[in-house]
Amino acid sequence: MSMEIKQQMRLSQQLVMTPQLQQAIKLLQMSRLDVIDRVHEEMLENPVLEDAADIRSADADPAEERTLSAMEEQVARDDREALDRRRESEVATNEIDWERYLENHALQAPMPSARAANWSDDMPSLESTYSRSEDLSVHLLRQIGTSDFLEEEQRFAMLVVGNLDDQGYLKLEGVPPRQVVPVLAEEAGIDAEDAEEVLKMIQQLEPVGVASRTLGECLKTQAVLLGLDDLVIAVIERHLTNLERRNFQIIARDLNVSVEDVYDIAQMITELEPRPGRSFTSQQTQYITPDVYVHKVGDDYFVVPNDDGLPRLKISGFYRNAISGDDQTKEYIQAKLRSAQWLIRSLEQRRKTIIRVTECIVEKQREFFDKGIEYLKPMILRDVAEAVELHESTISRVTSNKYVHTPRGIFELKFFFNSAIRRDYATDIASESVKQAIKKRVDAEDPKAPLSDQKLVDYLAEDGIVIARRTVAKYREMLGILSSSRRKRYY
Repeated sequence: MSMEIKQQMRLSQQLVMTPQLQQAIKLLQMSRLDVIDRVHEEMLENPVLEDAADIRSADADPAEERTLSAMEEQVARDDREALDRRRESEVATNEIDWERYLENHALQAPMPSARAANWSDDMPSLESTYSRSEDLSVHLLRQIGTSDFLEEEQRFAMLVVGNLDDQGYLKLEGVPPRQVVPVLAEEAGIDAEDAEEVLKMIQQLEPVGVASRTLGECLKTQAVLLGLDDLVIAVIERHLTNLERRNFQIIARDLNVSVEDVYDIAQMITELEPRPGRSFTSQQTQYITPDVYVHKVGDDYFVVPNDDGLPRLKISGFYRNAISGDDQTKEYIQAKLRSAQWLIRSLEQRRKTIIRVTECIVEKQREFFDKGIEYLKPMILRDVAEAVELHESTISRVTSNKYVHTPRGIFELKFFFNSAIRRDYATDIASESVKQAIKKRVDAEDPKAPLSDQKLVDYLAEDGIVIARRTVAKYREMLGILSSSRRKRYY
């Protein structure tokens, strides 16, 4: 077979991931807070962009009532004309009649926003009113600084504070708990026995039990400082595993006390703090701001976007005269104008897509909004993708980290997508509805006789939901519900 070089023409289509398309995809999958941060960053970098809310409403032109679609049509015409000019002259690239565009754009309405027109610019931002919690290390170092530690003891104490985890425990990677103090003592230049005494003093600081190496050491420090009974300390030292497994009979026989006394001891131990650094953890509570609202008016539901907090982007007319300057300035301004144009268009496309997807979800899950979570229907990404004529990957991006405020509460959009569980003589039920059925049964159980997984299977079967015991166990763990042996209350 001979090999030779040939020339041939072939017509094909392919999707090119342009920077503008990549930007639109990234904006689509961002959460609301990330989008706000991204817009503010772009406004700092791009001088052409401005917030229309900063302009007084009295200076606005009445013609700004036009819709954003008119601007998009004008921009599209400008792009086509620029493309024709490039093909004819074969000189400048990406040339657009920006003077004409800016004249038309000045008459267009800015991006919609629910921001109040009379909002005072002198008011501080919401972020500036937040209070910051003190870090655990700072809290401990302040107490250590006011203690009467020697210089080498302070060096050891600082090493201890620097090796605390988020829960307040003293840990060194790859070092057993018993060897942690000798390793740090050698580094600080202090005797290991003296280091143990310094560590005990640190553990008595606020929060009590901090810098412990094990759970038992943490609980024992608190018990001793609170002056609890010797039996409590004995249980902490010798029977934490049996206490976790509820082997109260074994504890009672070993300590030669009654089972009722063991119940009382267990009650006191549960009131101690197993994670002393919990209140200083860096993981702050995340407050959810919905991306869209679902309002019920009469018998109909309406989807309204939440534009509050999003800048009303508009292209500044200040740079209109700069286009007629030298070539270098003109090229720079055109690049910034094109970037601003694509950002505004991408944000508007993101807004419209979220509304379309939410409206489709509301339509398909109408019974959930009317009657409650028991009527949540099974639904997958393909169902919505076919209805709104978008790809499944786009639906996945739209529903990730997006929240909707409904008359039933605030939910992530992905909450409405559930696998189907078959029922006898009835329509399929959503897996989320099965989880809620399990949760209701557990909430209503007798604490002294909790329901086993098999009992939950039997109760669900009475409602026509036939699932395996291992499926119930999986859903129970997803809900954060302990097994029946660990849920049992003895006191």
